[in-house]
Amino acid sequence: MTQYLISFDDGAMDHISEEDLPDVGKAAHAVVQEAVNAGVFVFGAGLERQRASVVATDGLVTDGPYPETKEVIGGLVIVDVTSREEALAWAAKFAAACRCAQEVRALMPDPETDAMLRQADRRR
Repeated sequence: MTQYLISFDDGAMDHISEEDLPDVGKAAHAVVQEAVNAGVFVFGAGLERQRASVVATDGLVTDGPYPETKEVIGGLVIVDVTSREEALAWAAKFAAACRCAQEVRALMPDPETDAMLRQADRRR
């Protein structure tokens, strides 16, 4: 199985009126519940609208995002599915629920991190 990041840009839901937001939230949570029930949901969250902090390699903290950044993530879901086509199908469900386009990207597997997590689980 491969994990996929399904995300949308900050501001992508600005066209939704305040009175419609509760319905959008219910629809999005229904898709999350469907993904949980299907066993593919890993994580999901919306990001607060705020300027990010950028921490440089030397530890220096500056306000971000970088000036050349045009788009930042407004919300995300990670699903663990068998194919890109399945990830695209979940993205379509989230797009309909959230009333905005979704970007889909495969997460690169990292066997070393997976081994660390398995070892940590054994210690618990």
